[in-house]
Amino acid sequence: MKTFEVPTRDQVAQANQETFDNLEKQIGFVPNLYATYAKNDTALNDYLALQNRKSTLSAKEREIVNLVVSQVNKCYYCLSAHTAIGKMNGFSDAQIIEIRNAEISFDEKYNALAKFVKDAVINRSKPSREAVDTLFEVGYTEANLIDIIMVIGDKMISNFIHGTTQIPIDFPEAQPLEELVEA
Repeated sequence: MKTFEVPTRDQVAQANQETFDNLEKQIGFVPNLYATYAKNDTALNDYLALQNRKSTLSAKEREIVNLVVSQVNKCYYCLSAHTAIGKMNGFSDAQIIEIRNAEISFDEKYNALAKFVKDAVINRSKPSREAVDTLFEVGYTEANLIDIIMVIGDKMISNFIHGTTQIPIDFPEAQPLEELVEA
């Protein structure tokens, strides 16, 4: 079976080396998944542009989408990264478990978002009418819907890259949901 190595700064194109330098300055390291994108001369910067685009969603709402998509796809790299980011955005450990379950008791709007995202991913882009209607009933707009779908797509890309490459997780590792619920 093919083994994928995480490239170092000197193994990537010049544009990616500059992005590595910027990531080092901004977050203190280059996450392995981002480094893996850099195996392609343009993918890392393309992905970062998608991920950092202006959005109608709050940072917390984007993290809900990221966590739910990653949970459905069982991408432990992304679950690990977004658990850390979710905590940085103010979610508690208990709230993150609820988000991953798409059963949010602490906020009705977030719950509708999580349920929509889970339904859309499980049903391969065809969420139930109920999930769509509930999303709008709690106050999301058509513009929000487009942003939700953009974030789903963003996270699917990362889930697929990690799912294929299985590069090492370099964040505190998220545990399988079943283990967290039992604990």
